[in-house]
Amino acid sequence: MQRRTLVTATPAAALALGLGARPLRAQETIRWTMVMPWPKTTPGLGTNASRFAEMVEKMSGGRLTMTVYGAGELVPAFESLDAVQTGTADIMHATPYYWAGKSPAMHFFTTTPFGLTAEELAGWLYKGDGMALWREAYEPFGVIPFYAGNSRIQAGGWFNKEINGLADLSGLKMRIAGLGGEVLRRLGVNTVLIAPGEITPALMAGTVDAAEWVGPWNDRAFGLQRAARYYYVPAFHEPGAGLELTVNRNSFEALPEDLQAIVEAAAAAITTETVADFAYNNIVSFQPLLDEGVELRFWPDDVVEALGRTTWEVMADLAASDPMAAKVGASVDRYLVDCDRYAQAFDKRLFDMRTRALAAG
Repeated sequence: MQRRTLVTATPAAALALGLGARPLRAQETIRWTMVMPWPKTTPGLGTNASRFAEMVEKMSGGRLTMTVYGAGELVPAFESLDAVQTGTADIMHATPYYWAGKSPAMHFFTTTPFGLTAEELAGWLYKGDGMALWREAYEPFGVIPFYAGNSRIQAGGWFNKEINGLADLSGLKMRIAGLGGEVLRRLGVNTVLIAPGEITPALMAGTVDAAEWVGPWNDRAFGLQRAARYYYVPAFHEPGAGLELTVNRNSFEALPEDLQAIVEAAAAAITTETVADFAYNNIVSFQPLLDEGVELRFWPDDVVEALGRTTWEVMADLAASDPMAAKVGASVDRYLVDCDRYAQAFDKRLFDMRTRALAAG
């Protein structure tokens, strides 16, 4: 829904520029509308969407501006993609697996259980075939995706009772997004997806028994520590959840080439900002969260084993359900094997060595 305002130079300005009596050229100010599935003030999510809009305006010298709407302000949270498709909005800040009902392949561009970390996902998108596959998957919907960062390793969730074994999952009602919800459903959990702004009230009211959101920074900002006692980490289902800035194709292609380049450059800049935001703020929010009386818990071995077995069943069914999901999944699977081989030799051993070094210091 682009809106353009014509800004014409005055004769004096034209003379100052040495234009003399030549015809004056009009400069367009293009105004876009942005929507998102989370509140505009959500740390790292809504806030970085607004920063992106500010970057574009500054980089374009005010030629491209954006009005930013949080969840429910212009359209309901989970209708953001519909709004961009239809032209109600020009761009959205979101996460792709929210649109898996339109295409199951979208799961891979956010995250999958026991899948790619933030660093690995960026590598696949920017240097592998991930971005080409993402744009192919979105092409039927008339939109163009840009990577917008990552919330990194997330938390497993907030529970009002301890999970001491697999049997304790049976009958729980839990808010959880993505394929992790399907994995837990097959293990006896009643899973629901509710909008981010409704998670804490639902947990406090007992509408759900457990809920996952993001990690220490966002969870604390949403007050989840006041709604549940036990905090299970890490998330098996979101090892590195990717974010998107997705644009209506007609809106993007109507831009001059320099403004197209600015949108792409600003998306890359906000990717770096977002990853740094989550890395720093999750770390510095972790201990304060525990200081509020939260009891940290880790998944029991039998639960981890069941989650792993069930994940590969879910992934196989996903690939069988949709040709695009099968194509994207095959690319991720090949890369994931290499990722794990590298991580075992480098990342895991470095963390073990660092822990020992800190203990010795």
